[in-house]
Amino acid sequence: MEMDQTFAQLERRTDVAWIDVRSEGEYAESHVPGAVSVPLFDNEERAEIGTLYKQVGPESARERGLEIASRKLPNLVRAIRERAGDRIPVIYCWRGGMRSQSVTTVLGLMGIPAVRLAGGYRAYRVHITEWLASMRADKLPPLLVIHGMTGVGKSMLLQLLKERGEPVLDLEGFAGHRGSVFGGIGLKPANQREFDGRLYDALQRQQNAPYLIIEAESKRIGHVNMPDFLYEAKLRGHNLLLFASLKTRVVRTLLQYRLDDEQAFVSAVEHALARIERRFSPAFRTFVSEAFLARDWHSLIAALLTDYYDPRYEHAMKSYTHPFYEVDGEDLEKAADEVVARAYSAFAVTDSGQREWIGGRTN
Repeated sequence: MEMDQTFAQLERRTDVAWIDVRSEGEYAESHVPGAVSVPLFDNEERAEIGTLYKQVGPESARERGLEIASRKLPNLVRAIRERAGDRIPVIYCWRGGMRSQSVTTVLGLMGIPAVRLAGGYRAYRVHITEWLASMRADKLPPLLVIHGMTGVGKSMLLQLLKERGEPVLDLEGFAGHRGSVFGGIGLKPANQREFDGRLYDALQRQQNAPYLIIEAESKRIGHVNMPDFLYEAKLRGHNLLLFASLKTRVVRTLLQYRLDDEQAFVSAVEHALARIERRFSPAFRTFVSEAFLARDWHSLIAALLTDYYDPRYEHAMKSYTHPFYEVDGEDLEKAADEVVARAYSAFAVTDSGQREWIGGRTN
């Protein structure tokens, strides 16, 4: 088996386990989707070695790295063996250098066949960005786009569809953000590298789907940007408009955003309100402030939905030229049934054809 292999050679294999031997900080910033962290050096050790390299020289840095790594190797090999199970470990560091080479060599000496990702995470990132840059809207399966006012339950509906095995692109999940100024509450927002990797992974797994289901997101979602080809495909998509009563929307909004830590929730809401209150009229600003101080969440949410978010959403919907088909969202299980039925009808999908695709994706 060739020890060094490219991401293109490895990405479709199901018999490998991706092992990230960079520091925990590098892993947290971004990593190959599905990879587990087994760091050769922790954050402090990496910083120490890097300082030695710059201030003293590469030989001193390598000696210190060897000293640190040598006492860790038994536990590191054990951890990789446990995480890989009966799969082949694919080891990678930042650029396919000493860290991944050392670990791969030691695994080989221990009788564990392993592969090193040629070029490391940096080469993986180049592969992703070049592929996304080369994509066009017409290369995607047709899109079923879920619209609806804030709080109507679009994210909940997508989750239900995903659980049923439908081909969902969860853009908010990839972004770690719900899109609005309140959208990061309780979530860990992704950076662009994380978002790109998750999107690429999902598109590769679902490239043969008869259609894709997405939410009608704006181009910017939290801290990341949707690629142009996907935004263009979304504007051309088949539009479904989910609706529900204001009471239902308020309840669902609070359910999605409320945190167990009440003080953290209060602080997050206060911070978000401070970012948008300059757009409020004086009377509306007073109402919002009073509702917030009274912790009257239902009144606050209802006011923000009807007076702030709904007008903006109605304006955004004008950018779509294709017709909208309404779906009652009071009962999300029934709404999911209707979405699937509409997808089959719109894209001429047979029930057996959909079962065949789902089976192909999950096996």
